[in-house]
Amino acid sequence: MKRINVSLLATLAGVMMFAACSGEKKSETAAGEETVENVRVMKLQSKTLNRTLEYSANALAQEEINLVPVSPGRIEKIMVEVGSRVRAGQELVKMDATSLMQAKIQIATLEQDFQRYEVLKETGAISQQAYDQALAQLNIQKTNLKYLEQNTTIKAPFTGVVSAKNYENGEMYSGALPIITVLQLNPLKAYIHIPESYYPQVQKGMKVEVTSDTYPGETFSASVYNVAPTVNPSTRTFEVELRISNSGERLKPGMFIRAKLAMGEATAIMAPYQAVLKLQGSVERYMFVNNKGVAKRVRVSLGQRFDDQIEIIADGIGEGDEIVISGQARLKDGAKLNVVK
Repeated sequence: MKRINVSLLATLAGVMMFAACSGEKKSETAAGEETVENVRVMKLQSKTLNRTLEYSANALAQEEINLVPVSPGRIEKIMVEVGSRVRAGQELVKMDATSLMQAKIQIATLEQDFQRYEVLKETGAISQQAYDQALAQLNIQKTNLKYLEQNTTIKAPFTGVVSAKNYENGEMYSGALPIITVLQLNPLKAYIHIPESYYPQVQKGMKVEVTSDTYPGETFSASVYNVAPTVNPSTRTFEVELRISNSGERLKPGMFIRAKLAMGEATAIMAPYQAVLKLQGSVERYMFVNNKGVAKRVRVSLGQRFDDQIEIIADGIGEGDEIVISGQARLKDGAKLNVVK
């Protein structure tokens, strides 16, 4: 029985060694083979299209101001509520007037003193220097009085609407929050960022079409109000400020909007959208070109989209080049291609 077991074990060991050797040979063969991927391709074509740039943004109040006194003090009366419409120059907040009354009494005393100084100056009883000092002191106090008047009665700097009220009558203004906030709702403004390649075409005064999901099917007129004089080197874009007509005040600050700029006709290279791949974990886009039977990976930027077609912007790729439109997900740069119909 022991002899049979020894013989059996020896036989099994020989079989396992043969299998291992065979496996190594197969692996070496598989590693030496060059993979050929079956793909479908198409030639890139240029098309003439009506260039329209579309960007999303948030509507903002053209002017927003937090109204506060210069120094802390007791709030005597707030004459508006959130949502109140105000006109330019309207009185909105009254602060405690104690300091103002003291300043008025002090000026009245200084004016009486100054009248006596004028009489003394005419008789030569005082020097020119003493007279000038009295006059300077009076002018300083008049300036201080004007300052206190503005600080005691706070007025609206423009026509708008009250969007926030943080205190009540009789409370102490501490400086932590503004007493009220006033917004100007017509017109509104918005900021968009456009690729630097369009810088020569974007001009102040250009018409812009604005839409909002809040009002489906409606458009609001707008225009380019200002174009930034510089380009952001990180994003390669420049900032454009829009002014949006909002006569009915239907659009509100904070609303999501879309702005469309008509840039006229342009010639562009178009490709099927599915031919473009995205690098995982980044915003980089790329596609594969058939370079004499070998896959060449090309980084691309995307332009305007029309249904299933997308504008391709890239260096070293153009009309007539063959791009991979099927099977590209399996490809690596340099892979051999078998083009199938």
